[in-house]
Amino acid sequence: MSSGTIVLGVADWLSLLGHYLSLSLLCVGGALTTAPDMHRFLVQEQGWLTDRQFSDSIAIAQAAPGPNVLFTGLMGWNVGLNAGGLPTALLGMLICLVGIMVPSSILAYATAQWSHRNRDLRAVRAFKQGLAPLVVALLVATGWILATANGYEIGNWHTWAITAVTTLVVWRTRVHLLWVLGAGAVVGALGWV
Repeated sequence: MSSGTIVLGVADWLSLLGHYLSLSLLCVGGALTTAPDMHRFLVQEQGWLTDRQFSDSIAIAQAAPGPNVLFTGLMGWNVGLNAGGLPTALLGMLICLVGIMVPSSILAYATAQWSHRNRDLRAVRAFKQGLAPLVVALLVATGWILATANGYEIGNWHTWAITAVTTLVVWRTRVHLLWVLGAGAVVGALGWV
């Protein structure tokens, strides 16, 4: 998809904003946990981004310094670029960032105030503990979307084996994550994946 290949009207921009406003309220564990639904909406349903643009948006934003929510702005930027160029890219970035940030920030502030006042209630403690499996499942779904969008299907066993070994190393050892990333870069440069 190149610049100017999609046409977005006012209703489309409002749809994009509405989608990100609703996803904002589901950002339990961070905006990255909503990436599967962003993929469904932007790539599969609307066709505003390609799989490659979607995955690259997340990868570039995660590699850059700063908050990890930047990938949402980059997705909006790419939607805008696909719709016409710099002015629409800025509009797309603004819509996505405002949409994902404002409702969740207001909800987080209000909830933090309330839960701090009621932190000793059993229901509050149970709710916080119950969120952990949900966050883990959403992150696994995000990983699955990113892996399969780049062609890493189940039959590509060596990639999945490296993923499993990396997961175990990070989980069970004190090896710094940068060493694991460096090893991944070497494996990729050698063409093993």
